[in-house]
Amino acid sequence: MREIALHIMDIAENGIGAGADCIQIVVNEARKENRLKIELSDNGSGIPPDMLTKVTDPFVTSRTTRRVGLGLSLLKAAAERCEGNFVIESEVGKGTRVSAAFRYDHIDRAPIGDMAGSVPLLIISHPKIAFVYVHIIDGREFVLDTRIYFSPGRKEQDAPSLTDPSVFFQLTQIIREALFKLAIES
Repeated sequence: MREIALHIMDIAENGIGAGADCIQIVVNEARKENRLKIELSDNGSGIPPDMLTKVTDPFVTSRTTRRVGLGLSLLKAAAERCEGNFVIESEVGKGTRVSAAFRYDHIDRAPIGDMAGSVPLLIISHPKIAFVYVHIIDGREFVLDTRIYFSPGRKEQDAPSLTDPSVFFQLTQIIREALFKLAIES
């Protein structure tokens, strides 16, 4: 994949497909330590132990619509190619955590990509899923938790509708501005 944001979207979709109702995305740019780490956690059905050992094999998938599952294998290969590592942990009935680390300045590392477009797209595409997006740059962090802004407990007139196109635009702007601010202040 050309961007790490696309890997993140793919893994988030895997979690949603596994029945998760909460997805946590953490992007940690530790530029001074020359490390980039992404971590996605979900509370979905988890992966059985026998399947967990095979999930990074590109010719193995649990889907019935196709015979290959390239997402995790491509992310693992990308991390290892960039002097990083890949870890996947899962417990049946509790969820899955996927972590990939990269040498930040490695010539083969894909750019992080458009997180300000990708995260809002996930949010509006799955309005019943809670998303927690954390982006850290050199120790400074931005957190967007949809449970705060779009929680079912809020009064309808107070909660923005995820079907309103302006919500996508607002989320994109909030994230873009926050990431810009983190990058220049770090």
